[in-house]
Amino acid sequence: MTAQAILEELKPLGRDSYKKVMLNHGVKEPFFGVKIEELKKIQKRIKRDYQLALDLYDTGNYDAMYLAGLIADDARMTKADLRRWVKKATCGALAGYTVSGVAAGSPHGRELALEWIESPQDYVAATGWATLVHLMSITPDAELDLGELQGLLQRVRQGIHQAPNDTRYAMNQFVIAAGCFVPALTKLALRLGEEIGRVQVDMGNTACQVPFAPDYIRKVEKRGTLGKKRKSAKC
Repeated sequence: MTAQAILEELKPLGRDSYKKVMLNHGVKEPFFGVKIEELKKIQKRIKRDYQLALDLYDTGNYDAMYLAGLIADDARMTKADLRRWVKKATCGALAGYTVSGVAAGSPHGRELALEWIESPQDYVAATGWATLVHLMSITPDAELDLGELQGLLQRVRQGIHQAPNDTRYAMNQFVIAAGCFVPALTKLALRLGEEIGRVQVDMGNTACQVPFAPDYIRKVEKRGTLGKKRKSAKC
């Protein structure tokens, strides 16, 4: 199976109506508009393929790049691979889900996340914060550095409103993830979320809204699912 063969398979699966929705969400050409449910059917068939994932991502086609993240063999991804991927991320979906999800599942997630959040480039910094979100969602609390995460929460409180657009959104998600996935940080995340207040982000031509972190955390708390981890960062 080659990347070109996958592109030929993806093309007829594209839907103009879905493509319009994705354009409104900031996805950039070229792409066909293939729904994620269709991509996951291909993922189920291929399972994991390290080289094919690299080749698909290098096509520059959004659908293929998203699929690349689904089939990537996270454990084999090198720091060079992931740095190349983050540089080629062309929209928030690739930064916030594809690259960050694979990075979190790799052996280099924490190191690269801390590197990326220092970047002056919006998508790169956003990918770093999103990687930290994914790491908290899948990593046992005993393996997390709570002191480091507390420091990062304080950093978010101090700088979120001055951060670039996508980074600002990812920082807000970081506060939510800390409160929801790491019970030892719930009270701090709630307090800092109240101090931060509502976060304004340009969500493009969509009806999407930025969640108010304390409200979101309290809903999860009410459901009784604080601290419940995910099996995988990929979605």
